[in-house]
Amino acid sequence: MKKLLALLVLLLAPTTLFAQSEKWPDLGYQVAPHALSLPPGGNFIETTEVALNSKGHIFVFHRGPQPLMEFDSNGDFIRSLGEGLFTMAHGLKIDADDNIWTTDVGSHLVLKFSPEGRVLLVLGRKGIAGEMDKPSGMPLFDKPADVAFDAAGNIYVADGYGNSRVVKFDKDGNFIKAWGKKGSGEGEFNLPHDVAIDSQGLVYVGDRENRRVQIFDADGNFIKQWTHAGSPWYLYITPDQLIYLVDGYASRILKLDRDGNILGVMGGVSGKAPGQFGLVHGFAMGPQGEIYTTEILNWRVQKFVKK
Repeated sequence: MKKLLALLVLLLAPTTLFAQSEKWPDLGYQVAPHALSLPPGGNFIETTEVALNSKGHIFVFHRGPQPLMEFDSNGDFIRSLGEGLFTMAHGLKIDADDNIWTTDVGSHLVLKFSPEGRVLLVLGRKGIAGEMDKPSGMPLFDKPADVAFDAAGNIYVADGYGNSRVVKFDKDGNFIKAWGKKGSGEGEFNLPHDVAIDSQGLVYVGDRENRRVQIFDADGNFIKQWTHAGSPWYLYITPDQLIYLVDGYASRILKLDRDGNILGVMGGVSGKAPGQFGLVHGFAMGPQGEIYTTEILNWRVQKFVKK
């Protein structure tokens, strides 16, 4: 009887998910073919993140040679940077001054690059995992997943795979505080995989394996959580304060307002065909509302435009 019930759950799960998502309007996007032109002989390997700078240039972080690539707004390859600096690419953000920020889950580092590609700031110690570096008195990381910054330039790191916490620094990289531990209670995490800051300075943390978004003030005080939208692999907040939530397990992207109401959905089908996803991991939006996504399994960047 137990085996029969388990089989019924497995059979009904996809149907239930479809029925739940069917009530949400489709966001109305279609795939734009040949979005990016790789250099001769170049390939992406496990694309983790994508981000755009103020010029509309597209930066792609992946786990192969030339791990950080820049393309112009037409998708033509410009350059690669950071060769030899990364062990296992993960997070990528670009700030208001076009500085490039990366997290590396292999070397336990957060790096800040100038727009020209020079290292400006190093957080953590290369190849050393932990919570605190005793010689310097500065935090270490254990596979940091993502980084974000607020209007004052304070830096927030989702110290995700090992330490299950958020670490806050000032704009110069001086340690301010850390909060969180492994668990499922309020303010606890099971793989904080992403962090994003809204215009009011609220801190949104994608608590991936707890399948919820937790929202804090800038001091790490818990405010509320969303448990209805699935597993947050990536959170993207638009200038008009709409939130896109990437769920790699469900192969979909949800659009939400600041109250957590689901406004629409795209994707929802796992696969390798255009428009399907294989562990969708990263998200960025261009100036015309175009969407770029990265996938771990399919080693690609997809571009979506409005139908």
